[in-house]
This record gives sequence, structure tokens and C-alpha cells, in this order.
Amino acid sequence: MSQGPVETVETFGYINLTIDMLSKDDNISKYASKDMRDNNVVREIRMLAGEVLVSLAAHDFNSVMYELQSNFRILELPNEFVVLALAELATSYASQSIPFMMMTLLTMQTMLRLAEEESMKGAFCIALEKFSKAIYKYVNHWRDFPYPRLDAKRLSDKIFMLFRFIMEKWAPMTSPIQTLPIVKAHGPSVSLLLHREDLCEYALGQVPWLLNQYSDKEIDFHVTQSLKQILTAAALYEVALPKDLKRSIFVNLLHQVCRVPEPPEKENEMEASSCFLILAHSNPADLMEFFDEQIRSNNEVTRSGILILLRLVIKAEEPNLRSHITSIERTVKVVMGDLSIKVRELMGIFIRSVVVLGDKPAKPTSHEDEAGEKSVRATSLEVLKRLDPLVIGMPQVLWPRILTFVIPAEYTGTLDSLFNIIRSLIMAEERKKKNASESTALVISTGVVRLPSPQQLLARLLVISMLASLGKLSGVGAIGLLKLLPEIIHPKLTNLWKARLPELLQPLEGKNASIALWEAMLLQLLKESLWEISDIAWTIQLSLDFSQQMSSYNNTSIEKKFLWKALGTTLASCQDTNFVSAQIKEFLVAPNQLGDQRQVISSYDNGICIFNASIRAELTVSGSKVLGMSVMNKDMDLQMSFTRSITEIGIAVQDAEDQGFKFSYKELLLGYMLDFIRDEPLDSLATPVRWKALIAIRYLSKLKPRLSLNDNLNILEENIRRLLPLPPLETLRNEGETDKDKEHIVFLYERSMDALGKLLRTMMWDNVRAEDCQEMFNLLRMWLVSQKEWERERAFQITAKVLTNDVEAPENFKITSLLGLLAPHSCDSLPSIRQAAASSAIALFYIQGAHLEVERLRGLQEGLQSNDVQVQLKISSKIAKVVSKLIPSGEILVFLEETLDGLETLSGPCVTACGLWMVAALKEQGAALEDQLLEILGIIYYHLPILRQKEESFQFILEAISQIASFHTEAVVANLLQKPLPFDRDTKTLWRALAENPASSSKLLRALTVKLDSGLEDDLAGMDAISVACAIQEVVSIGTPVTSLYPQLFTLLLKLVSCTLGQKMPTAAWSYRRRVMQQGERQQIADPCRLSTTTLKCVQTQAMREGLAKESDEGDNLWTLLHGPSTHHIGVCALARSMAVWHHGVTVDIMGKLFPSLTSSSENYRITGTAFFSELMKEPILWRHWNLRDVLILMDQSAWDSNATLRQMAIRGLGNTASGAPQKVRKHKQLMLESVIRGLYHLARTEVVCESLKALRKILQLLTDRDVSFYFKEIVLQTRTFFEDEQDDVRLTAIALFENLASLTGRRWKIFFAEEIKKSMISFLLHLWDPNPKVGAACHDVLVVSIPFLGLQDLYGVLDRLLDSQDPPRARDFYRQFCVKLAKKNQEILWILHTHSFTFFNSNWEMIRSTAVKLTDAIVLNLTNQYVELLDKEQLITRLQALRQDPCISVQRAAEATLQTLLRRCKEMNILP
Repeated sequence: MSQGPVETVETFGYINLTIDMLSKDDNISKYASKDMRDNNVVREIRMLAGEVLVSLAAHDFNSVMYELQSNFRILELPNEFVVLALAELATSYASQSIPFMMMTLLTMQTMLRLAEEESMKGAFCIALEKFSKAIYKYVNHWRDFPYPRLDAKRLSDKIFMLFRFIMEKWAPMTSPIQTLPIVKAHGPSVSLLLHREDLCEYALGQVPWLLNQYSDKEIDFHVTQSLKQILTAAALYEVALPKDLKRSIFVNLLHQVCRVPEPPEKENEMEASSCFLILAHSNPADLMEFFDEQIRSNNEVTRSGILILLRLVIKAEEPNLRSHITSIERTVKVVMGDLSIKVRELMGIFIRSVVVLGDKPAKPTSHEDEAGEKSVRATSLEVLKRLDPLVIGMPQVLWPRILTFVIPAEYTGTLDSLFNIIRSLIMAEERKKKNASESTALVISTGVVRLPSPQQLLARLLVISMLASLGKLSGVGAIGLLKLLPEIIHPKLTNLWKARLPELLQPLEGKNASIALWEAMLLQLLKESLWEISDIAWTIQLSLDFSQQMSSYNNTSIEKKFLWKALGTTLASCQDTNFVSAQIKEFLVAPNQLGDQRQVISSYDNGICIFNASIRAELTVSGSKVLGMSVMNKDMDLQMSFTRSITEIGIAVQDAEDQGFKFSYKELLLGYMLDFIRDEPLDSLATPVRWKALIAIRYLSKLKPRLSLNDNLNILEENIRRLLPLPPLETLRNEGETDKDKEHIVFLYERSMDALGKLLRTMMWDNVRAEDCQEMFNLLRMWLVSQKEWERERAFQITAKVLTNDVEAPENFKITSLLGLLAPHSCDSLPSIRQAAASSAIALFYIQGAHLEVERLRGLQEGLQSNDVQVQLKISSKIAKVVSKLIPSGEILVFLEETLDGLETLSGPCVTACGLWMVAALKEQGAALEDQLLEILGIIYYHLPILRQKEESFQFILEAISQIASFHTEAVVANLLQKPLPFDRDTKTLWRALAENPASSSKLLRALTVKLDSGLEDDLAGMDAISVACAIQEVVSIGTPVTSLYPQLFTLLLKLVSCTLGQKMPTAAWSYRRRVMQQGERQQIADPCRLSTTTLKCVQTQAMREGLAKESDEGDNLWTLLHGPSTHHIGVCALARSMAVWHHGVTVDIMGKLFPSLTSSSENYRITGTAFFSELMKEPILWRHWNLRDVLILMDQSAWDSNATLRQMAIRGLGNTASGAPQKVRKHKQLMLESVIRGLYHLARTEVVCESLKALRKILQLLTDRDVSFYFKEIVLQTRTFFEDEQDDVRLTAIALFENLASLTGRRWKIFFAEEIKKSMISFLLHLWDPNPKVGAACHDVLVVSIPFLGLQDLYGVLDRLLDSQDPPRARDFYRQFCVKLAKKNQEILWILHTHSFTFFNSNWEMIRSTAVKLTDAIVLNLTNQYVELLDKEQLITRLQALRQDPCISVQRAAEATLQTLLRRCKEMNILP
């Protein structure tokens, strides 16, 4: 029954779920993709196929994406469902899709103009919607994605182009059906574009089109949804909406809220309300103004909608609306008098919501107070600017109260005026001191006014002084005050500041000073001042005052940065280490107490010496903890300060040389350094963060406690992964705008690479375990073989830095693996790589202590600068020859494995170099590899399937095998013989390679022949013997001469074929070896006999080329016969006939080696030998050159064997003896006749009977009637029994033998033979028309011979007509003519023919049944009346009537004619039938 659409969808849904649970399978992806793209498939099924494809991405995303991209081509309109599947991938797997997004968008851009159908346009709109959402997610959450940051600007550019095309080409002329996809894509696209300042104006310009789509209730919800997305993005990116657009949005959204709430309008109303909440957050003032305007209308629906929205806003507790509560109240009061029940009800609900909100504490607004404060402050500042501080009485009023306004941050704007007043007061006082002995005008009293402390003044003035570098007057004023206030700050500072401050002011004369220089000078002044004061308590208080003033400055301000550095400098000068440690720990663990935690790091710039001092002190006293860390920052300057500080920490701890100290914050600081490095982009090198962080990590890594191996590996891997993949240096350099920028980038690049090399060198060689060193070096492996030159170059430069310059490696450090990895790159494409690879490889032996050889190798290394590949290879080969002698023999296996990996993965000259190094090592070390030989061969064999695909690499493998075999031929042969049968292509190739090697080919075939001989000693064949045979086949197949070994090879292989007849291959253990099979290649079926036969065929073919054998009369069918258990003896006979007997020496040698087979305990082997000799018995030349009498005797014995096949072959051999040695037949006639006649009684096996009949024919031709007289009767009687045999060959041979017997009757058996002729004549006559023409011809011949025995020579004429090729008689005519003649001569014979004819009515052959009826017709027609009366008419009629129903028409017609003849004769004779 056919399924309906619903049933079909349900069925495929289950299929989809099932496939989604499967493991990844490329075929499933292809099938799903094919169904999805098939236009002849029902649309629902195509959609389900797409879902299947998308669900498969969870298991193998790359395969699914590849399948889709392969059907998503530039300038070709794709299948609709391919586009939809790509869109769904972007939704379900955004993280994996983003890296492919640029390619997808570029391709899609070329397709839009090709789309004409509505469905195709809709698919592209859906794709734009999903792609925009995915990119929007990435733009806002890129840190959550597991790969380096991509250029979102390029992605948004492509979205912009696609969106602009759709809005310009499709949107103006779109149909209602097409509008919905564009509306859905509109919101995500515009939202994404809003994050770009250069695209904001265009994006917002498209919003009116969206608002104009409010017309159809089916799409209104989607319009609102897109609008909500746009408003959310605008709020997120702080994009200001134009006033007209804003009002249009307000109006349209209010209309959506005020509509009748029916589905789907209800959902639309909810979305519109959400939009108003967003607007309340981003545009509260404009929204309140709009609400106030609209609520003043008398429209009930409008008023109700606004009240609902206001209630939602109140419930949402939007913070930005708190300052507009008054506006809300004013707006609501407008409708207080509305009499509408609905409005009044909503009014009550609103008031209740406000009351509930009012229960919660709200931050009061103080805009008016703030305005008043600003006015007062402005007036006061104006008074200060105009104030004359020296007016009589004014100094006493201002001083010292005016100092209280210096410290608070809120008076920062008045500092210019304040400093001028204070300076005027102090300078006036200084003038008075010169004229009077004492002045009391400016006395620092401690009255009711709480004056700032000297430390507070110093801290404030130093910080404000930093502004002088920016040219601000307050900064210059602060410096001026410092010059005037040394005694107030501290009495010990007078002399110091008098000397230092003029120097400090010099950089400010005429121009602004460098910020860095000015900052350093101020910090130096502070440092010297504290040293001069040398008061711990005073210094501690100053540090506390610095800390207290932190909150007075913006986190990114220059004052805040300087304040931290000043704090660090102050702590550095403090001698109380406990206080210092506690303070620094407090700052770093909880920095938020003092401001932005990023600024903590800046205090290290001048304060790191405190760490050094405190660490030294605490190491000496108690070894207690010093530092706690909790910092993360993305400001480069602060990162650099922090990194530099960490470096100095590491140096300080190392300088302390306290072996018992453990730096507890080591792992934490390492984590911060790694975070800094991770945050650096992978496509540029603009900052020194990487470089400095690597240095810090290197020093930290040396501190105790030591990290675990995994931690070290993770640190190194992270650093390598963040530095080596950088773009090429030239690309990085071109990012610089000026030459100075470019030089700086090169400088950073070189320093970063140097730092990474030193880090790896430090971490690697600080280990005491050789295995750990190897693990660390392995991190560079993938980069050393990278396909990108610049990545390889960096990896080799780092490697050279790690391995060169007097490295002290741990004990048992193995160099061969690294040597095999590095050496082939001495022929790499770049000179820098070649030099680094050679230097590294040579350095490995320096590590091992081979200093003299290293100096020699360095001389060769210089030649690698040449760009000539042949020169490079020649030098690399010379280095290889020297180095190969130095490789420890115990490590040669590892070296070979590494070079084999190189042959697989490398390309170009590196592959050649890899092969040269491998072969050189084997030449030098081959003789000492006996203990490792099996492992070496195993490794080579493992790599063969892959290397076979690379011609050059494969040739090196073959050369390597030949090298090994030249030292250890027997071992290699033994190893290859262990490979599973049938040999795979690689094993065969190895055998051929050995055979082609002049050094081993001469020994190989002889050694294999000896092994085969020993494997067949007991006439039993094991797998070892079959393996040897297969190996012989490969060796001979390349044309290896077999002349000298041919007799032995032939007999052994024939014996193997015989012993493996019917044998099954034992189940082999599962092989884990890699298999790479060519297209169309099929694995050979493991049949032992077939394998043996194939080898014999190969040897025989080679023998024919060498003139040792001839082509078989069976052709290629010979080998099919040979390995078949039931036809094996036939194949052996054919094989024997292909012997080149003229090379009687070779054949005799084969016969001598095969003679034992005749008496073998293996029945199969006896059959093989007997069959082989049975054919050779007919060759006279062999009887002359070899004594076959013993064979004849054994043949005679085998003729009586219970095995029918063995008897058949033995009888054949006896028969063939008649051709090869007639005299032997005459001599042993009795023995041979008895054996052959015995075969005639083996009725169960006609092939034995047939063979006996043939043998009798051959033997009887050599004997006289007297020789045969004793056996004549027996032979005749047995021969007659086979005239009607179903086997053509048996019938033919029996009839021919009967003909031969006619000549051997003699007087004794002439009458007997005549009687037998009468009995047999019916068969001869009927089989004249035998289905086999040869049988018919034989019957004609035997009739011709037999007629004289009956005195019927008159019948010759009738028989001769049968030979008339132009007009041969028909059977009916022949029988009538024959019976007419016979009736005249002998009615008795005619009657005998009639009595025997009934038997043939039931013959299996239609022709015989037909001719039997026709002969009966002729007999009835020619019988005399006397004999007619004797006929059993009733039986004859019954039989004829039965034959009238015969399936054969010829029989039916003959029966009808014969019946009519009988009835006519009866009628003529008046006899009742």
C-alpha cells in the first residue's frame, strides 16, 4: 500500500532520529545531501533530509559543512535546501560555523542576482537572517568562542552588501509572500550593522521601510520582533535614534499595543510592550514626553494603552526612569478626570503598582541641589580669583584654614587659585622675615580647624605636580608650593629641596616636559626625600595617605597612575618589612578597596625593589610568604609594569640563593602571564607583552616549587601556540605605518622568538629526566613539519637555540629521534631552515661528546647556503655518512622510525634527504642490526602502505630493504615469510626488490628452493611451505632465471599443489597493519592450492621463455584444472604433455625427482605422480633415457587400487605404454590385460571404464588373436555392455573397441563373435543417428566390419549411401532399404532386430526413440507373413500408441506411421490386430 504524505513524514522523522544517533559516516552525509537536492523527491522528504544532514553535524561538523559547501559554488544558483541547511547550521552550530562564514557570504553574494523564483529568494532571506544572528552573537561574545578572534568587520561588510542588495532590488517589488522573509531578516541584519559607526546611518535609514510593513496581522508580529532586535542593539551600542525616526517608532508601537488583543495580535502586543521597556531604558525623557502628548487626546484606547505601558515601566523598576517620576505623575494626572470605566480601572491598577513600588527605598534625586552647588562653587571660585590675600587682616583669615581645601578632591578645580593665594601668603611671610626678627602671621595651629598632615600635603602636591607635564597651571602651582613648603612638610627636606627643586623645574622651562621623564624625576625626588627623612613611622603614614587619596581620582587618569607608582616608591623606602608585606598583599588581594585593580600593577614600576628587599629579609628571618596575587588587566602599560615586576621577583628570589624557599604564588603568577599572552592577537605583533611575559615565565619557572611535567608542557604549548602561528614577518612588518613602526615590529618579533627559545631551553634542560626533555621537545614537532615556511623557520630557529651553545643534557638523553626529525630539513626550501636544521643535528652529537667530528661537520654545513638542490643533497649526504657512524647502534631503530615518518609526511628535497640519511645509516650500521632486525623490518612494513603512494619515498624503502638483506639475507627472508597469506602488495614488492638486488638475487631463489624442499619432506604441506612458494612466485615473476633449478622447482611445486588440494587456510590473527588499497583492488582469497598453482604457473611461464617447456594444449585452463580437487589429475596430465621432451635431460631429471610420488603415503601425491607418468609413458625417447620398467610395475599395481582416480591414471599409463614401449606391452601382455580388463568392471566410475576401453584399444592393436584368445570372450561381453552408456566417450570407445575386436576373432571365436554381432546390430543401426556424430561414424565403421561375419555383403551399398555428403538418406528411407536387403538374405536377423527394438522405445535420447520406431516400421513392412503372425501385436500397438503421446513430435509422427504400417499389414493378411 502506498503511504500518505503524513505517514511519509512520520516515517522519515523516525529515520532522521535514528540517523542522528549514528556515529559519523561520510556516506550518510552524502545520501542525505543527495535526497535533499533531488527535485523529484517530495518536498517534505527533502526537508527531512536536510534535517538529517544538520543533525549529523553534531558528530562530524566538518564533513557536513564540506558536503554543503561543495554544492554551494560561486556564480551557480544552488539548491534551495542547501541554502536552508547552511542557515540551520549557523543557528545550531554558531561556534563551528563562524570560521566558514566569510567563504559562505562571499559565495552567496554572487548568487543573489541569479535568484528569480520566490522560493529561492525566501531561502536567501532566511540565510541572511540566520547568518546575521550568528555573527551578532560572535561580535558580542567572541571571548566565549574557542579560537582566536576573527575580523568581525569583514563579516559585517558582507552582511551589509547582501542586505543592501535585498533592500534595493527585492524589497521595492516584493510580493506579499516574499515580504515575510525580508521582514524576518531585517531586524538581525540592521542590529548587526549598528555596531559599526560607519554603517549606523544606513542601518537606521532602513527602519522606516520596516515600520511601513505594519498592515497585515500575519506579519505584524514579525515586524515588531525585528524592531525589538534593532532597539536592543541600539541600546547596547548606545546608538542615538534620530528624532523623526524615534517618534515614528513610538507611534507605530503604541498602535500595536492599542489594537484589539486577538491572536496573533496578543503576541504582537507583548513584543511591542517589550520594545517600550527598551525605549524606557535608552530614551526615558523622549518617551515620557511622547506619552504626555498622546495621553492628552480624548481617545480611550490610546489612554488605556499608555496606562498599561506606564504600569509595565513602573513594575520593571527601570533605573533611568527614577528621575522622571515627576513627569510620570504629571502625565497620569491628565486622565484623572476621565469618566471611562476602562481608563478608571487601569488608573486604579497603576496607582496600586506605584504604591507597591513606593515601599522600596529609592535614591532621591538632587538635580536642583547639584545645580545650586555648582552655582555656589562658581561664585566662590570667581571670588578666589579676584581675592587679594594680602589685604590687611586677610592672611589671618585665610591661614591656615585655606590648607584644608587643598586635599579634598571636590576642590580640585579651585587649586589654581588656591595655590596662588597660598604662594602669595608664604612669599609675603618670607619677605617679612627678612625685615623683622620674628613673624607670627603664618603659624600652623591646631585649633578648631583640622588641618592636613604634612604627609597628606606632600601626597596631594606630588600628584598634582604630575599635571605640570601636561602644561596645566595647577601642576606648576603645586611644584611652586613644594619649593616653598619644605619646612612644613619636614624640616630635614629644606636643604635637599633647595638643591633639587630648581633642577626639577628646568625641563618645564619653555615647553612641556615628557610625561615619562617628569614622572621619573618626581619619583626620584620622593625617593631621595624619604631617604633623607629616614623615619619609619613618617614613611608609613605617607604610604597610608597615598592609599587614602586613591579614591579621589579617575581610574584611567594620569594622577591615579602616578599615585600608585608613588605608593610603590614609598613602600620601597620603608624598612618595616612586615608592614610592607601586609600592605602589598592587601593591595593585590583586594585592590577594589583602593580603586580599579588594574592600577595596582603600576605601583610595581618603582616599588618592585620593595619586593626584592622584603624577600631577602624574609628569606633571612623566617622564609615566610611574601606575596599574594589577584590581578587581571588588559591595559598594555599596566601589563608591562606588572610583567616587569614579576620578572624582577624571579630574579630576586634566585639572587637570594635560599634552597629551602618555596614561592607559593608561582602558579598564580604564571597563570596571569599566560592570560596576557592569550589575550594578544594572533594576526599582529604590535605590543611587547608577549616578549616580556615570556621572560617573566622563564624566571618564574626556575623558582621552587617545581612544576609537574604536565604543567610545564601546558605552559610551553600555550606559548608556542600563541607565537609560531603569527603571519610571516613581512606581513607583520607591513602593518607598521612608518619606518620606525616597522623597525619596532621587527625588533619585537626577534625579541619574542628569542625569548621563546630561551624559555624552552631553560625549562627543557632544567629537567633531570631525559624523558621529560623529550616530551617538551615534542611540542615543536608539528611546527617543524608545518606546510607554512615561516612557521617551520621559526620552529627551527627555536630548536637551534635550544640545542646549541654548550647544552648539558640529562643522562640517557636519546638523540636519534631528534636527529631523524631534524636532519632531512638540511635540504629545506629556506637557507635559514637548512642552516638551523644542520646546526641542530650537529649539536646533538656535541651533546653526546663527539667534539672532533662536530668541528668537521660544521665545515660542511656552510655549503647548505647554496640554492642548488643537488648541491644541498650532496652536502646533506656527506653529513649523513659522517653522522651515521656516530649514531649509537642501540638507537638506530628510533632513528629509522623517525625517517620513515619523514618519508610519509615530507615533500620535495626533504624527502630525498630523508631517504639518503636512512640508507646511509643502514649502510654504516647494517652489520650490527641483527638483534633489532625483526623490529626494523616490522617498522618498515608498517609504513609501506602509505609510502607506496609516494614513488620517491617507496624507492628509498626498497633500497633500505636491499641494504638490510645484503647483510642479513636469511633473516630478511625468514621475516618476510612470516607475513600473512596471501601476500599483500607490499610484501610482494619487497620480494621483488630483493630479487632485483644483484647482491642477493643469486642466493635468494636457491635459498627459497631449499626451504621449500625441507617443508615438504613428509609429503605434507604447511603454511610455511605455501609462504615459500608465494615468495618464489614473486622472485621468478621479475624474470629470475630458473634453468639450473627448474627440475627441482617444478617437482617441489607440483608436490605442493598436490599436498594442498582441498586444504583451507587457517584463520589468521587479526592484523592491525594499515591497509591502503587502490581503487578497484580486491583482496585475494587465501586458497593454499590456488596460491601454489599460481607459483607453479609463474615458474612454468619462465621455463617456457627459457625453452624448458612448451605451451599446454589446455591453455590457461590448465591451471584451473590443476587446483581443482576433482580435475587435478586432468591438469597434471595436461602439464605433463607440456614437457619439452626433447630436453630429455631436464625431463628425466624431473621424472627421477618425481618417482617417489608413486609410492608416497599421500594419496593425492600418488595420484599426481601417477597422472604425470601416465602421460610420459607414451614418449619413446624417455623410455630410452630412463628406466620406466619400475614405473610400469607400479602402474600395474595402482590399477588395482581402491581409489578410482588412481586406477584411472594407472590404466592410462598402461595404455600409453603401447605408444612409448610396444615391446614392453608384448612382454607383459598378460599382466597388463588383466589389470586393464579389471577396470571394465568398475561400473560405478565410468571414467575408469572409459580409460580401460581406451587402454584396451591401444594394447590390442599390438597383439595377435592368439595373444588375446584367452580374454577375447570376456572383453567382447564387457564391451557390449557399454554401447548404450550415457557418456559419449564411453559409447564411442566401446564401439571402436568392438570394431578392433573383429580382427582378433580367429577361428575359435568367429561364430561367437557373429552371434554377438547379431545382438549388437540393433545398437549399431540406431546409433547411426546418435546425438554425437562421432558415435554415428563409429557405428558405420563397425557395421562395415561386422557384415562379413553374417554373410550380408549386399548391405555395403546401403551403408555406402550414408557416406554421401551431398544427399545422405533419411533414417526411414535408410532403414527400409536396409531391411529390404536384409529380408531377402536373412529373415531371422530381421526378427532379432525386432525383438530387441522394444528396449529402445524408452531411450533417454529422442533421436534414438524416433529411429527405433522408424526401424520397427521398416521391419514390420519387410517381415514375411509367417513372422508377422508371430508378432505380439497387442504389445506393439500399445507401445506405439504410448509413443504417440511422446513429447517429441518426431517420435509421435514415427509412431503414427509405424502403427498405420502394422494395421495395413494386418489388414492385408486378414489378421485382427
